[in-house]
Amino acid sequence: MTGINTRVSIVVRTFNESRHLSSLLDGVRNQNFDQSAIEVVVVDSGSTDGTLAIAKSHGVRVLGIKRSDFTFGRSLNVGCESARGEFLVFISGHCVPATRDWLSNLVRPLENEQAAYCYGRQIGGDSSRFSERQLFRKYFPSDSRVPTDDFFCNNANAALVRSVWQKYRFDEDVTGLEDMELASRLVKDGLMLAYVAEAPVHHLHNETWHTVRLRYEREAIALQTIMPQVHVSIWDFARYFLSAVSLDVGQAARERVLFREAREIVVFRLMQFWGTYRGNHEHRRLSRAMKERYFYPK
Repeated sequence: MTGINTRVSIVVRTFNESRHLSSLLDGVRNQNFDQSAIEVVVVDSGSTDGTLAIAKSHGVRVLGIKRSDFTFGRSLNVGCESARGEFLVFISGHCVPATRDWLSNLVRPLENEQAAYCYGRQIGGDSSRFSERQLFRKYFPSDSRVPTDDFFCNNANAALVRSVWQKYRFDEDVTGLEDMELASRLVKDGLMLAYVAEAPVHHLHNETWHTVRLRYEREAIALQTIMPQVHVSIWDFARYFLSAVSLDVGQAARERVLFREAREIVVFRLMQFWGTYRGNHEHRRLSRAMKERYFYPK
């Protein structure tokens, strides 16, 4: 899946993504977009589950990055360096385009020079945890904002002008939120961001509770780089946890699924905010042992 006259390069980060990768690549192939103008670059960091075989069977270009070298920003920089498109599109290996117009809608603000960096909507699937679906609804609403008025961005479903990436590149040292870190620098320099609700993907997390906590922990560490003024106390943890559980319980009651979802709501929010509290108090420099824990949790 390599374009002859490449206009869009789709960069996919993978690590053991065999469960959804084929659906993702089929979704790209079925887009209402000139397929000769698309290339797909998979950046893999040591998959052992058949991910590489799936990628190669779809005819995409596969690049490797050592586990010891992996960070989210570094893997994207590796993919972008190899890409040939005018626009760089990022999608996680466990996300699947929800419509056939996903790609054309996502890059339109870049084509129209309305933004330098944009991100699309994320929707949960049937297997998504209830509280995570509430987060998707909060951060990825049904109405577009072109441009946005903040520097929130998410590389699970995003697009960036290649020339902008060449000038700024992704920070290779942050433990996560490399998208927001880049977006904050772009906004500071006067460039525009956009949110495109008409470019949705299904974001299909299949995480253990331990992995959920680690995800929020490493993102909290990264947030210290972006917003060092943010501090989370033990009282903040308690307040955020109780407030989120209360809101989720109310929504679950309205949807008449409270009995089924009550325990999962409590555990998810506990892992989310305990991880956030721990990460906010961790030193931001990663040891090798910490990298293994954050990027390759068992």
